[in-house]
Amino acid sequence: MVSLNELVTFLDEQLAIAAIPDYPGALNGLQLANEGPVGRIVAAVDASLAVVEAAAAGGPGLLLVHHGMFWQGAQPLRGAFYRKIKMAMDAGLAIYSAHLPLDVHPQWGNNPLLAQAMGMREVTPFLDWKGLAIGLRGVWNGTRDELREQLMQAVGGPVQMCAGGPEKIASVGLVTGGAGSEVARVAAAGVDAFISGEGPHWSFPLAEELGLNVLLAGHYATETFGVKALATELSQRFALPWSFVDRPTGL
Repeated sequence: MVSLNELVTFLDEQLAIAAIPDYPGALNGLQLANEGPVGRIVAAVDASLAVVEAAAAGGPGLLLVHHGMFWQGAQPLRGAFYRKIKMAMDAGLAIYSAHLPLDVHPQWGNNPLLAQAMGMREVTPFLDWKGLAIGLRGVWNGTRDELREQLMQAVGGPVQMCAGGPEKIASVGLVTGGAGSEVARVAAAGVDAFISGEGPHWSFPLAEELGLNVLLAGHYATETFGVKALATELSQRFALPWSFVDRPTGL
């Protein structure tokens, strides 16, 4: 058993929670405390009611998520939101969320882990947002069909592709999650292909006009890497068992 405060201090420091900018609804850090020590870690992409229900079934612990409970902003404690909070509190389940701080972390981040799975080389920071590089770019040699096939293997699922750029790929930009709307900035950066999770409909015609290959592998599927890696780290460092609640959104 480990105190919640010890785990939160470690996570806050290692993920630089206070220093990394994010969207207001992310509310990174500890979102819900519990009253006792932590005896297990549960990882998931989203802090949805279904995920909390599955995590709470195992009793007290820490639920570690990428998307927390407050993306809609302030809301009254009623309905499904009330049931979710009450269920977690009754079970002694604390909830910790890390969005962009986890995306960009060099060791446990969604971006570097997916780039590694893709075999990207000479990887450097990519695509600035409020002074933060929210993605990576690197060297990757092959055809766009081969890139798509490798991406499908990396995420274990389907990949939508806009074949708007060159057939032969030498450079790739990568931002996990929902960065498909950034196709104009990505094309301006001069990469041959762009990998993300999801994007708006208009992003595919625009990418085609800009001469950019775009591959979308799913918002959920591209962001399972980080919480699993971070839960593994906590498990090894603090001798705690961990599990993953797989609740795909289909997006």
